[in-house]
Amino acid sequence: MRGHGDIDVMLLPRDQLAAQRAPAGRQWWAADPPGTLRPWAEGERLPTDVHDIWCRPAPERPWRSQVTLDESRGHEWCSRRDPRVHRPVSALGLRPADGIPCLAPEAQLYYKAKSPRPKDEQDFDATLPLLTDGQRRWLTGAVTET
Repeated sequence: MRGHGDIDVMLLPRDQLAAQRAPAGRQWWAADPPGTLRPWAEGERLPTDVHDIWCRPAPERPWRSQVTLDESRGHEWCSRRDPRVHRPVSALGLRPADGIPCLAPEAQLYYKAKSPRPKDEQDFDATLPLLTDGQRRWLTGAVTET
């Protein structure tokens, strides 16, 4: 597996304020409008058209996290790209042996498939052989839909 320069996080909008509280002492910036960063005020609920949030420990430090807000209907995650692509929120992530929750690999590959960069191709090649038949079917269907 390749090294990563930052941490990408996906949240549902209902969880955005919880993310802002942890870790404390960080600078949060919202892409509002998309393509323009502005400070994200403590306790501010972001407008529905804001989907990207950036975080860093201090002004002179590099960005360490990108948080993407995606949609849900009740207990179903719905892709912003195409609402036909959805699945139960409970199936969107997993908690591997190290205990750190992460996005299900097939969902991560779905996001990367829109405009793949060389590192995304590398991730696809490394991850595809590890997917179960069910994960591959879901990924194929999701990418085909969009």
